[in-house]
Amino acid sequence: MNLPNKLTLIRVCLIPFFMLFMYIDVPFHYGIALIIFAAASITDALDGHIARKNHLVTNFGKFLDPLADKVLVISALCVFAEIPEVSMSAVPLVIIIAREFMVSGLRLLAADSGIVVAAGIWGKLKTAFTMVTIVVIMLWLTILYDFSFGISQGIQNIADIVISVLIWISVALTIISGLVYLKGYWHLIDSDK
Repeated sequence: MNLPNKLTLIRVCLIPFFMLFMYIDVPFHYGIALIIFAAASITDALDGHIARKNHLVTNFGKFLDPLADKVLVISALCVFAEIPEVSMSAVPLVIIIAREFMVSGLRLLAADSGIVVAAGIWGKLKTAFTMVTIVVIMLWLTILYDFSFGISQGIQNIADIVISVLIWISVALTIISGLVYLKGYWHLIDSDK
């Protein structure tokens, strides 16, 4: 197994630890979860860069990398939907999950035709922006809970607006990237096979 695929596997292995620290009530648990999420996100940037630079792109990596990204991001968003201070409704979560199912379905259709669908630029942009959004939300939770700063209602209101805007930009990028994949692989759906 090459280094990029090992980094992807590390990202997958970090997900349960991220989830554990999101829920366990120990000092600085949000800060620890933030560090774990950031480390997992960094492996996402590194694995692709190393694979392309050193010509180590594999079908396994093309399959596992986007899957690891999906599980990492959806795990975080599911937790955020439960935290009142994030003020995230289930609507963005459902849109994001629906897009992921649709793209995964397209990948299955493509695989049936012998085509491996690698992540495109819009998918990468969507993932990167969503990961940055999650880091910002995690920073907010760390400040709010781990350091117990007295936050005024005005600051809370501003944070709510910033978080909502970031989440909805992530949703917009999710929709755009989903439509790009759909357009690019529509011939697999609209075939007589």
